[in-house]
Amino acid sequence: MSELEDVDREVVGRQLGRPPRAIRAVAHRCACGNPDVVETSPRLPDGTPFPTLYYLTCPRAAAAIGRLEASGLMREMTERLQTDDELAAGYRSAHESYLARRAQLGEVPEIDGVSAGGMPTRVKCLHVLVGHALACGPGVNPLGDEALALLPDWAAAGACVTR
Repeated sequence: MSELEDVDREVVGRQLGRPPRAIRAVAHRCACGNPDVVETSPRLPDGTPFPTLYYLTCPRAAAAIGRLEASGLMREMTERLQTDDELAAGYRSAHESYLARRAQLGEVPEIDGVSAGGMPTRVKCLHVLVGHALACGPGVNPLGDEALALLPDWAAAGACVTR
């Protein structure tokens, strides 16, 4: 995690195509040096609860993850959660890790116990799981780690936006 600088906020705005909301820190940097995951506050500035703690910002990474989602990978992962007790335990632990970090940033009763991405019982958003895996490092979110391993190097062509 690194402190959010003005240039990071500008880069994230260009990546998203809109001003970023409620970002607190850079949770992970791409090999090109730009943020690719930011940590957000559990509430938007208008008070709306925001469950996505780790928000993937890089459009190249997001597009590659979208292709994985379209491949049926989420359904396969969800099915494996029903039969692989070790995987299910690791995924539940990822859910608990996500909730613990968000609670450190602020209590939001409206989303108490709700993480993101379908955790802990299903997979509904690989973007969230990969963002979590990048922000927290290997071994924290097993399905985020798996999806990340399937992705191409989104920085190979250089920065997605200029600084």
